[in-house]
Amino acid sequence: MPHVPHAPAVVSARRRYASLAAALGASLITALAASGCVRLSAFDANGLWKVVGGQCVPNARDKGNPGPCTKVDFDKRYAVLKDINGRAQYLLIPTDRVSGIESPDILYAGSPEYWSGAWAAGRYVNEKLKTTLAPTQLGLEINSSQQRSQNQLHIHVDCMRNDIADALAPYRHDAPGSWRWTTLDGKRYRITRVTSLTDRSNPFRVVERDLGPQQGMATQTILVTGAGPDTARDGWLIVNSAQDVEGGTGTAEGLLDHACALAKAP
Repeated sequence: MPHVPHAPAVVSARRRYASLAAALGASLITALAASGCVRLSAFDANGLWKVVGGQCVPNARDKGNPGPCTKVDFDKRYAVLKDINGRAQYLLIPTDRVSGIESPDILYAGSPEYWSGAWAAGRYVNEKLKTTLAPTQLGLEINSSQQRSQNQLHIHVDCMRNDIADALAPYRHDAPGSWRWTTLDGKRYRITRVTSLTDRSNPFRVVERDLGPQQGMATQTILVTGAGPDTARDGWLIVNSAQDVEGGTGTAEGLLDHACALAKAP
């Protein structure tokens, strides 16, 4: 006859199992965070928020170490996390709960300047590549609500595709505030130049101001890259498309190069 454990032994075993399961769950979330938002979404669409809000923020606050994030900036209210999808891709993620590009919290006066923070995070791309990218070689991108994998706003920070950087060259000296249409990778995009990434020139606000009456931010995708070799002089290009525009798209991530071919040694 098989031995049946006494009730206290069963309770103790169950407690050990629960503790092990909780530990494994936390480890799995951390591992998946390091494996990129695409893989993370297969586990939990709120995974990025659990990593930033549940690990990076308390670790930075209580231990002075933002791991698994690279950085947590409490004043500017964002974290930077390395994404394993790509040689040097990073994600800028708010430390507040912000769903994505459709959130009204990114538009009000005084809201965090995530785009300037994402541009500053380009330093981590450079450090990972052991080189210094030109402003025209660095790209920032956010997907529409329908094209993202995570329910927490995140801006991709990575290399531009060489051919896309070349295709954007004719727009480098456009007058700020004017939009021009073009086709990139077979999709329709509009492009404008700005001389700042903050306040009224914040790309979220620039795009939202010029939407049609039937359009909304949820369907938009935005890419930002340097307009020329010196952003202090040349500014940035905002590249925008939407799923509700004929020939448009809700993602500009394909204009980035996660393999970063332009930074490879010849």
